Amino acid sequence: MTALALPALHASHAGSWLREGAGATRALSKGEAVMAAADTPLLLLNAPLIATRLGYPDLSGLDLLELFAFVHPARFCVPTPKGLAHALGLEEPGSDGEVPLLLQSAAAALLAVCAREDWAERAGAWSALQSLSRLRWPWAQVLGGHIAKPAQAERWLFARLPEWEEAPERAQPAQVLLDELEIEGHLERLTGEGAERREGQRHYARSAGAVFAPRRKERLPHVLLAQAGTGIGKTLGYLTPASLWAEKSGGTVWVSTYTKNLQRQLRAESARAWPAARPDGSPPVVVRKGRENYLCLLNLEDALQGGFGGRAAVLAQLVARWAAYSRDGDMIGGDLPGWLGTLFRRRGIAALTDQRGECIYAACPHYRKCFIERAARASAQADLVIANHALVMVNASRGRDHAQRPTRIVFDEGHHVFDAADSTFAAALTGLETVELRRWLLGPERASRGRRRGLAARLADVASYDEAGGRAIEAALAGAQALPAEGWLARLGENAPFGPVEALLAQIRAVTYARDESGGVEAGYGIETEAAQLPGELIEAAGAAQQALAEIRVPLLRLAARLEAVMEDPPDWLDAQGRARIEGARHSLSWRIDLLAAWEAMLARLGGPPDPEFVDWLAVERGEAREYDVGLHRHWLDPMKPFARVVLEPAHGIMLTSATLTDRDEEGPDWAGAVARSGALHLDLEPQTAVADSPFDYAARAEVLIVTDIRKGDIPALAGAFARLVEASDGGVLGLFTAIRRMRAVVSRIADRLARAGLPLYAQHVDPIDTGTLTDIFRDDPRASLMGTDALRDGVDVPGRSLRLVVLESVPWPRPTILHRARRAAAASLLPGGAQQYDDRIIKARLAQAFGRLIRTRNDAGHFVVLSPAFPTRLLPAFPPGTPIIRLTLEQALQRIEGGIGNGVGREELQST
Repeated sequence: MTALALPALHASHAGSWLREGAGATRALSKGEAVMAAADTPLLLLNAPLIATRLGYPDLSGLDLLELFAFVHPARFCVPTPKGLAHALGLEEPGSDGEVPLLLQSAAAALLAVCAREDWAERAGAWSALQSLSRLRWPWAQVLGGHIAKPAQAERWLFARLPEWEEAPERAQPAQVLLDELEIEGHLERLTGEGAERREGQRHYARSAGAVFAPRRKERLPHVLLAQAGTGIGKTLGYLTPASLWAEKSGGTVWVSTYTKNLQRQLRAESARAWPAARPDGSPPVVVRKGRENYLCLLNLEDALQGGFGGRAAVLAQLVARWAAYSRDGDMIGGDLPGWLGTLFRRRGIAALTDQRGECIYAACPHYRKCFIERAARASAQADLVIANHALVMVNASRGRDHAQRPTRIVFDEGHHVFDAADSTFAAALTGLETVELRRWLLGPERASRGRRRGLAARLADVASYDEAGGRAIEAALAGAQALPAEGWLARLGENAPFGPVEALLAQIRAVTYARDESGGVEAGYGIETEAAQLPGELIEAAGAAQQALAEIRVPLLRLAARLEAVMEDPPDWLDAQGRARIEGARHSLSWRIDLLAAWEAMLARLGGPPDPEFVDWLAVERGEAREYDVGLHRHWLDPMKPFARVVLEPAHGIMLTSATLTDRDEEGPDWAGAVARSGALHLDLEPQTAVADSPFDYAARAEVLIVTDIRKGDIPALAGAFARLVEASDGGVLGLFTAIRRMRAVVSRIADRLARAGLPLYAQHVDPIDTGTLTDIFRDDPRASLMGTDALRDGVDVPGRSLRLVVLESVPWPRPTILHRARRAAAASLLPGGAQQYDDRIIKARLAQAFGRLIRTRNDAGHFVVLSPAFPTRLLPAFPPGTPIIRLTLEQALQRIEGGIGNGVGREELQST
């Protein structure tokens, strides 16, 4: 069967088109397209997206993205017709009607690659195809005639992967002092001869060098808060002293980020300062993420051997193809295509990672080839470790190896450190969390769930050798029977809880619904109520649940002590791998014991006076108008207190940097908020500060347009405004919403209209595509527009013409949660402007972050629109000084956008309107 003989279907918001074999392409209705897809296997591109466009969820066919993932694993491809054409060197389609022919040409091109002798990813393809044939993968029959059987049997994936090697512990870094002239000279070498001399970057790099000076006093690190405007070269500015210090001291610098985009940028930028590999082959730069980001080889093996069925089994085979060619096994934001998991409509990707912390370490047959262990060991020897805020905080608080805990850290995107600490140091006693603990202790409830083994199976040899340890395991497992099991949420809905913890969750659910005043039930959002003035039934249930949790924690404490004794006086049969496995078990036990202790402390406070350090509340989490979790939550009122103790205090040098680190007012940067959010005050130290202003001419390259005639809550008017703004800009629009519901309502009203004008529209929570891939699509097509929520406000880096208009649906007010109310009240007595100033800081930071999406390079230009009838004047300092800010009607805004920046359309008149 030739690819050009296969019929091809394409569907967008503008319509549907079908090409049957070598015939002509014709337009057809949605109904006709669904009938065609139901009768014959068709060539498609991104089947879930096409299914959404057609309203036919059962759509299946020959998805070219699946073929691309098989032929070119670990290669990048934007999952659009244009992106596929670019990836394969084909001519991009000029219209939707030309896409079916492109799909046929792309299929032919991919099949031709399989027949070539120089196919770079040939190894393992024939064996994978045999497995996929047994799974009845639609492409298997087509590929059969293009992939020849190898002359020799192919080695299986797990035999081909390289093993990591042990390395000696790295020596303590030397104490060095960086000279400012030395830093400047190194910066000139890294930027290259003839590069533009940027004084802001030079000043910034010199300031960053102070972080790496020897610490003067125990538990008092050097702390630098450095605000760096967009365009000064911030990344290279701090990598310069970091690389110089690493070279002179032999130490490791950690750079922590919040978004995956910046991690990719850092990996690329670091090539200027470090070679790709040292003479011994080890990498000087390592990207490090949490365990849940990496492929677990044991989970993959289970999936390949029958643990997955149906379409999920096909996914496992394609992931195995990728694993053989992956750079580092990173499944979330690495070189695994972000769209691959969305093609299979279930959480198959998550099931292949170590999300539940069930790693058996050295007992795993793939331990010496494990991607996670490889990354951990490489980071211990690296000069630069690129990580994320959450991992840095978790590693600092419960890292297995004290020698690997970071002591010199640069927190890029430092304005997110407060939120990351808030999440890291919080506790949540919820149904989902307790079910996960039960699985970790007891193993799977059903044998069909694959390898996931319980505590007894993981430590069977220890239990048989150490009688006291065996009794502790038995007691912990008996206690685990009190934890919620599968089906707990349905039992709560039927008012039939089983066990003391489910009984507590039932009481929490009942009280939360009884007190709800938000309308959240009808709106489909989560609801919450403060943990105060609670009924006696809930207090009584909390006491019983607390006792049940203690009956798990106490045996786990005894088990931890017995494991320590075994390590101190090991039996003859305990080899190096066994010791490593027990060390891993001790680490897992430690943080679960801490988790149980935190839950017990939360329950002990219920009914008594509130702890002034914490904010507690009850919540029922909802999504898509249905419940998915119930529980008790506890957050620090000021999460920078534990951050200061856990992260700052042991460190020697900490730098927090961002383009929006400080609050802005008419007089310039206000450092008070940044200092408070750094945690430095909790160590009684005064951080150093530095400012490097952006070199961009915002007055000439950008305008802020505040549209005053779109009434709040008027969805038809809001949708009409968005459609006209996209049309006026000819695409290239990033739309930011404060509520998913409003975004969906707008997108559903305007997508077809824009598509008919050749203006593709994509949206978070609407299109079945992950956020990273949506950004790739948006960046790749200058006429595309993207709608989203908070994740896009600070996670989109799209320089050039692809982004020329940012539209905020409204002023980004803080959501009035119980936690926000408590922090607002606490700030009211500390800030000159009281509670309003606390809110204004949050709003101005969000506005500044959103505006920062617009101008990413010196040549960028565009408009920033806020749809607000009464935008508060006090928030205007959020925008860069000199940026024109104009209040006007929608019609006037459309004129300015159509004319472009600097069109001179009555600015003075409009400002006075």
